Amino acid sequence: MSADPHKEGRVHHFGATLEEAAGAVILLHGRGGSAEDILSLAEAMYNPRLAYLAPQAAGSTWYPNSFLAPRESNEPWLSSALRKVESVLDLAIAAGIPRERVVIGGFSQGACLSTEFVATHPARYAGVIALTGGLIGPLGSDVSHAGDLEGMPAFFGSGDPDPHVPWSRVQESADVLTAMGAKVTVRRYPGRPHTVSQEELEFGRRLLQDAFAAG
Repeated sequence: MSADPHKEGRVHHFGATLEEAAGAVILLHGRGGSAEDILSLAEAMYNPRLAYLAPQAAGSTWYPNSFLAPRESNEPWLSSALRKVESVLDLAIAAGIPRERVVIGGFSQGACLSTEFVATHPARYAGVIALTGGLIGPLGSDVSHAGDLEGMPAFFGSGDPDPHVPWSRVQESADVLTAMGAKVTVRRYPGRPHTVSQEELEFGRRLLQDAFAAG
């Protein structure tokens, strides 16, 4: 088994070129999904000034077990996934897009990975969009992190109950990011299935609009 299974995964692109873009949006697909699938969200939140980047997970899964499982049971895939997100961020930075003009988001497993990456690599990003996901670790464990997110906007949306993501972890994750200095919006959708709603896409679209309103 490779120690870095996601390293060679292709990064799919939609929208403006990195060299011409005013900012970048990194989108992370869910378990069993694909980069092409998650880029459909880019169409729903389209801004012609932005470059949308979606890496593909090896085997269409960022890590094999639940995000609530002991972290060691998800290694080396989880660490490899976090490195993959960092490598996509580095692509944008190398093209002249600073970290504070990069939004990171995803759905389900991709939302968990987005949240975990920002919490473990704290800085001023343009935003986080977590669609049915939260910080990684068993229920009852300490998922707090140190660092300053410097007023970064973040959106958490999820159905409740959800078959994979308990609402308690969504709220806990929002609280952790708030304590780290993020400006967090949370929306709970009672009885909604494991999917993305039109209202959540509208929240994402507005986050992008506000983040890239000037410059």
